[in-house]
Amino acid sequence: MAERYFTPEEVRSLIPALTEIVERAMAAQREAGEAEDLMREEQRRIAMRGGGVVDREFWRRLRERRDRAGAAVQEALREILAMGGVPKDLEQGLVDFPHRRGGEVVNLCWKYGEREVRFWHGLDEGYAGRKPL
Repeated sequence: MAERYFTPEEVRSLIPALTEIVERAMAAQREAGEAEDLMREEQRRIAMRGGGVVDREFWRRLRERRDRAGAAVQEALREILAMGGVPKDLEQGLVDFPHRRGGEVVNLCWKYGEREVRFWHGLDEGYAGRKPL
């Protein structure tokens, strides 16, 4: 059971801050992914040459970039949780908020870019099961 249940109005009041947090998380996730891609490309390049000299400074910078971005994602997720939201999918920017609807506990479902919360779904459903409020 959730410690707090939200009304659509309460979630609506969080949307400006939530939007900023999710934007940061999405950007950081992209940054971490780009660094990972570059690291994989470098590994592939070295393997194709049958080994070789590794540019340790380049590798260190990529690892730091990835780690910094990963830490930024984790911080944003902590901020969302502290608001009472439950991050579901960062690529889409999905965040759920526990809600009581007709005596049943469900999730209010907000998606990045939406100006208000307009959908809900059961606890055993996901984004595909969204229903209008």
